[in-house]
Amino acid sequence: MMGKLGGGEEKLFYAFSIEDAVPQDHLLRRIDRFLDLSELRAELQPYYSAIGRPSVDPELMVRMLLVGYRFGIRSERRLCEEVHLNLAYRWFCRLGLEDRVPDHSTFSKARHGRFRDAGLFRSLFEATVRRCMAEGLVGGEGFATDASLINADASKNRSAWKGEPVDWADPKIASRPVGEYLDALGSGPKVKEKARVSLTDPAAQWTCAHGGPAHFAWSTNYLLDVEASVIVDVEASPAVRPAEVAASRLMVDRAEERFGLKPKRLMGDTAYGSAEMLGWMVSEKGIEPHVALLRQPDRKKADGFGRSDFSYDLSDDAYTCPTGKKLKRFRREGRAKKAKPPSDGTYRYYALKADCEGCPLKPRCCPGQPMRKIPRSIHEDARDGVRRLQPTEAYAASQRDRKKVEMAFAHLKRNLGLRRLRLKGPTGAQDEFLLAATVQNLRKLAERVPSAAVAAA
Repeated sequence: MMGKLGGGEEKLFYAFSIEDAVPQDHLLRRIDRFLDLSELRAELQPYYSAIGRPSVDPELMVRMLLVGYRFGIRSERRLCEEVHLNLAYRWFCRLGLEDRVPDHSTFSKARHGRFRDAGLFRSLFEATVRRCMAEGLVGGEGFATDASLINADASKNRSAWKGEPVDWADPKIASRPVGEYLDALGSGPKVKEKARVSLTDPAAQWTCAHGGPAHFAWSTNYLLDVEASVIVDVEASPAVRPAEVAASRLMVDRAEERFGLKPKRLMGDTAYGSAEMLGWMVSEKGIEPHVALLRQPDRKKADGFGRSDFSYDLSDDAYTCPTGKKLKRFRREGRAKKAKPPSDGTYRYYALKADCEGCPLKPRCCPGQPMRKIPRSIHEDARDGVRRLQPTEAYAASQRDRKKVEMAFAHLKRNLGLRRLRLKGPTGAQDEFLLAATVQNLRKLAERVPSAAVAAA
């Protein structure tokens, strides 16, 4: 007998429970086990007035934001609609069927005001890292670092070219990101003038790093523990290599300060293989650099001699040319003792003029100079250490482990949908990257740590 849908008459009473409607294996249930917001109110208390009408519960807004970043819903207006309709979202946000979802306008004031002033998103992220450590997911032996470009919320149609005058006080373009940019120019170090500056997010970098059309972008920098791919730290930076390297150094220092984590080895690509970065890892931090070397230019002509044709003797601190002559920094021991480190970080080794004048290879070695000169970085010893590591199996394993941070970026863009920012300015980019990394760590906890019911089964 064919069935028939009921008339849809509204009932006066319903026997319904959201708790029963959400499956036990739902991702939000598994994430909720590791989300501890017990200290949230204490952190935000100084930023709320003691009088007046009660505000929207900050825990509710944080939970809604985590739902949005986990499921790629970063529009506050759409997020409120989805939480209103989705029973699992309501359960995660501790909302009953009759509870009202807050208006989308409350998020902007909280995110750009109280939450940011209190450093709430940084505290929330670090709480997930500590939970990962407590569950045994952080080994602390090997870290991988890398950066990935995320498109800024800025159009090239609203920008100015290099040298084009811009009136930043114009009310039409004056905004919070513009104020942050001007404050950074006034207090920070002098930065290189960019080819193009956005009028809506002037701190964003104009780049075409991937070989495609130029666009405005930010870099999200990850410091990842390779044991279980837990994100130990995250930092927003301009999309240029020096800023990304500086962000990695900041994250390594901060991980040691906040969590007491200092890796034995640090993995990275050629962006982190400069002599200065390697010297910092080896001399200052005592970390073994498992990175790809950034090759230095070897000005070697087709039939001439480059730096690689000269052998270096560490005990003698001298180079030897193909004819067996020595190139030294100093010829007198007294000058060597009084010498100070070079301001540009480069030693220079010179051959004797007499040796080069009578050498039959001079036309091929130094045709336009009286004698041959070879530069050497003050951190070249660290580069030599990496060269000794490269043939080892440990280095090969590190290069495989380094791919895990790239997989984290792939998950960030494909699964979480974070390909373009919605917030502007350095603080906006930082907030978005912290929330996304928090969600990734919570997902890792849900996957790696079974619930009591699953463990019992």
